[in-house]
Amino acid sequence: MALTTLDPRTALVVIDLQGGIVGAPTQPYSGPEVVARTVELADAFRAAGLPVVLVRVTFAADGADAVPGRTEQQRGGGATRPEGWDLIVDELAGHPGDIQVTKRNWGAFHGTDLDVQLRRRGVTQIVLTGITTSIGVESTARAAHEHGYQVTLATDAMSDLDAVSHAHSIERIFPRLGETGTSAELLELLAKTHDVSRLRSTAG
Repeated sequence: MALTTLDPRTALVVIDLQGGIVGAPTQPYSGPEVVARTVELADAFRAAGLPVVLVRVTFAADGADAVPGRTEQQRGGGATRPEGWDLIVDELAGHPGDIQVTKRNWGAFHGTDLDVQLRRRGVTQIVLTGITTSIGVESTARAAHEHGYQVTLATDAMSDLDAVSHAHSIERIFPRLGETGTSAELLELLAKTHDVSRLRSTAG
């Protein structure tokens, strides 16, 4: 793992930390652990005046807007879900300055305005967190790389339904798309390269 820098305009992009996902049995970190570390990062980004993007996934009740095509494993686009399953968790919600993006695919770029939202704010780099590592996070990381963004991945602020899939993304895929580091390492780098004095003053 090697973090070198955070660009002056870096955004935190949070993938699918919503009611119906964070309770899933994820590995190697639980949903609440991922949320807690993401909250720390989000607070620091906001304090530094950097964008925070909260991405959620949702589908029409009848699944009409779910991804088409035949697959060997069943997809849940038209499954019945409990009320509030697609709402961002309370720990991250409630910040009017945050950007909210709704997707209907694995990745957060295709079919959304994420690229426009980032570019119009001068963002050149994104830091990714969320669930799941090998699906929503990896798909978004691949697209961000293809769009020309610098990509950084908070490895302990993401988790997967399968430990092997998580490890494959962390060890094999992400180093070819960007840089990886822990949330603590990212917070330290953010403090060195950006003004987070507002965070320190509010914490005191």
